[in-house]
Amino acid sequence: MAKSAKKAPAKKSGKSVKRVYFFGNGKAEGGATMKDLLGGKGANLADMTVVPLPVPPGFTITTDTCGDYNDLGQKLPKGLMDEVKLNIAKTEKATGKKFGDSKNPLLLACRSGAKVSMPGMMDTVLNIGLNDTVVEGLAKLSGNERFAYDSYRRLINMFGDTVMGVDHEHFEHELSAVKKAKGVALDTELETADLKEVVERYKHVYKTHVGSPFPMDGLKQLEAAIEAVFKSWMGDRAIKYRELNEIRGLRGTAVNVQSMVFGNMGDDSATGVAFTRDPSTGENIFYGEFLVNAQGEDVVAGIRTPLECNSEMGKWSQKSWKELLAVKKTLEERYKDVQDFEFTIEKGKLYMLQTRNGKRTAAAAVKIAVDMVKEKLIDEKTAILRVDPASLDQLLHPTFNPKAKKDVIAKGLPASPGAAVGKIAFTAEDAEKRFAAGETNLILVRRETEPADIGGMHVAKGILTSTGGMTSHAAVVARGMGRPCVAGAGALQIDSKAKTMIVNGKTYGDGDVLSLDGSLGEVYDGAVETQKAELSGPFGILMKWADKYRTLKVRTNGDTPTDAKVARGFGAEGIGLCRTEHMFFDVQRIHHMREMILASTIEARKEALLKLLPYQREDFIGLFQEMKGLPVTIRLLDPPLHEFLPHNEKDQAELARSLGKSLEEVKNRVQQLHEANPMLGHRGDRLAVTYPEILEMQVRAIIEAACESKKAGVKVLPEIMIPLAGTKAELDYLKKYTVATANAVMKEKKVKVDYMYGTMIEVPRAAVTADELASTAEFFSFGTNDLTQMTFGYSRDDAGSFLPEYVKKEILPRDPFQSLDVDGVGKLMAMAVKLGRGVKKDLKCGICGEHGGDPASVEFCHNVGLNYVSCSPYRVPIARLAAAHAALKASGSKGYSTK
Repeated sequence: MAKSAKKAPAKKSGKSVKRVYFFGNGKAEGGATMKDLLGGKGANLADMTVVPLPVPPGFTITTDTCGDYNDLGQKLPKGLMDEVKLNIAKTEKATGKKFGDSKNPLLLACRSGAKVSMPGMMDTVLNIGLNDTVVEGLAKLSGNERFAYDSYRRLINMFGDTVMGVDHEHFEHELSAVKKAKGVALDTELETADLKEVVERYKHVYKTHVGSPFPMDGLKQLEAAIEAVFKSWMGDRAIKYRELNEIRGLRGTAVNVQSMVFGNMGDDSATGVAFTRDPSTGENIFYGEFLVNAQGEDVVAGIRTPLECNSEMGKWSQKSWKELLAVKKTLEERYKDVQDFEFTIEKGKLYMLQTRNGKRTAAAAVKIAVDMVKEKLIDEKTAILRVDPASLDQLLHPTFNPKAKKDVIAKGLPASPGAAVGKIAFTAEDAEKRFAAGETNLILVRRETEPADIGGMHVAKGILTSTGGMTSHAAVVARGMGRPCVAGAGALQIDSKAKTMIVNGKTYGDGDVLSLDGSLGEVYDGAVETQKAELSGPFGILMKWADKYRTLKVRTNGDTPTDAKVARGFGAEGIGLCRTEHMFFDVQRIHHMREMILASTIEARKEALLKLLPYQREDFIGLFQEMKGLPVTIRLLDPPLHEFLPHNEKDQAELARSLGKSLEEVKNRVQQLHEANPMLGHRGDRLAVTYPEILEMQVRAIIEAACESKKAGVKVLPEIMIPLAGTKAELDYLKKYTVATANAVMKEKKVKVDYMYGTMIEVPRAAVTADELASTAEFFSFGTNDLTQMTFGYSRDDAGSFLPEYVKKEILPRDPFQSLDVDGVGKLMAMAVKLGRGVKKDLKCGICGEHGGDPASVEFCHNVGLNYVSCSPYRVPIARLAAAHAALKASGSKGYSTK
């Protein structure tokens, strides 16, 4: 992903722009509406401060400063550190402590915070300001020498790893050596003398790998930490996260510098992460985890398996538990959404470190939105806008068949729901390589995931970790991605280097199959049978609301009665694209199709088509019966004929034998049909112009099916669609054959059927001459797959070699075959609609390309005035919700984003 467009460091009216905003003691220079400038975390810290909630004082460096840092070639803007010093002084005054002072030291935390939440993707450094002198002062001041040295060793580790690039494993190796010598398993079991030894070992690791001693100057530590956070914005994992989540157009991350509060001061201190509701199910219960005598990174990183707030916090401290429940109520009443917040309890006093709209599964998002309407926190319109249409895809995840045999080998935490079956991959890199090679069913198995694993998590069907809790990196990211995840399965012994997982005495290797139930937290040996998910309850309520507010109809692309039935179950209001060529690939049908293609006379061709007619007719009857009075748009034969013929000599010889022809005849016909660029060749309406008997057979099948269905009491609304037309003359020529055939059938059957005659707009010329086409066509359907291909001049089959780089470097905002190019292809569509309706006011216009199920494309279709979108059956709910979003946004309604 490229950097933002370069610009000079921000200045206004000759004065330097304010780069640092202070918050503390009930007052703040920023607020909740300033997420663009202060990032989500900084804006909410300022807002929580004025509620007031107990927020440790500090300051936020703006996102624009990060943008300027990168524009300057990764150099801190002039004057920034002077402004930072002024705000350190404000923080000192607010806390009564002094930065760098050995008697009453102020220590600082430095965290990232972009406008859009990116959990774990950027860097954090805690305990800034400690050195050999200050650590002794902290020990005396706190009366807890062990805590002071525990904090110091954490700073050296985090600073070395995050700021100086010293691999965490080097520090971990030394810590393990001390624990082994002491004969303990947990960090909390180490005593003061042990931690002093760890500090010395860490300093040695630092000097060995950096080439200079660990810095004793707190201000230099802070400056380097600020720069590291800025630098992490362009780090590989952050770039990858933005690519996967389509986050674009941001200047950078803000930096939040806060006075430290300590959850590692002893058994009366703790740290935790919580959600105001269950982010997996949406249930309205406090959902959080905490660790006693720990710092925040211990919970997030999943290094220790934490305790559940609901069951354990009250036992540990009733006072803290009541305070957290009060915070839950305050946050939801203020932000009208589920909040994900971090807290620290220092010697019994609660502090709030951040809050943000919580990442949640689609099922949870739907339930929470519906519940909050019932609770009168939000209205229906806000509830609709609260659920990301694309996330509904998660609701279609399969579940395991309850009757299937399951061999449970381990149990962990149900971190992200759904069923996943796949072969083990022990590293993210391996998962990505295997996925690229075509291995699509993979389970990523890790001791704990880390931000660098984002690519492997994205391609995996499910994620399994042996450590970590419900708020660990694996859990949060998996929920956001909609991947099933089981976390904290402690019985697993995972060795990623050896590529082994040992459980119950059995060793699993690279490629062995596992099944994960992210809803139950269970791990099964081998492949367990899955079944489709059912949509009901809150989902049905939300969809009912969406249907009330949307104006855009939603149809489905379907070629079989089964497709039609599934789509109707998801709320489809008709078929927007039936691809008739998909009906010819049955063994018997393809034989007759090939017989037709190889026919040397019109009579022989008609004879072969006559054999195909009953198949087509029965297919159309099935579609009409499933749609029960809803419109069915049927596209006549589109692909070039060579696609139906065999291209290897063995199959050609078999075809020749079955048709009583010579191998040479078959080879010659295959050669005749060969084209240098078949997608721009003899296909679509060009086939019908050359071979009108093909069109006649298909129209006859459609109208015969319509007549029979009508006789059976089924209301039918067939729409006959001509593909690839570019001129009015083509449409006029083919309309004669269509009308004549339809009239002949209706006369034979003594049944009158209303039908429509229209065309696909997929050639740029058709879009710019749409007024001419509209004088013949009764409807337009935009085939945006081909329209995109021809407008850009990109071959869909070959664009994979360069399009990813275009998107990565922001030459294009997204892949135009996945999300509609509104500035180019969209302008052609808008022009065609305007021109067409200028001739025929009530011209029906829809879209049937793959873009019909893309939320951003659906919004454009609403805005340009289309009557409907059509998409694959399983994307119908997505399109319905996206259409409601589009209508509400156009009317000025405002919702809340969970991104």
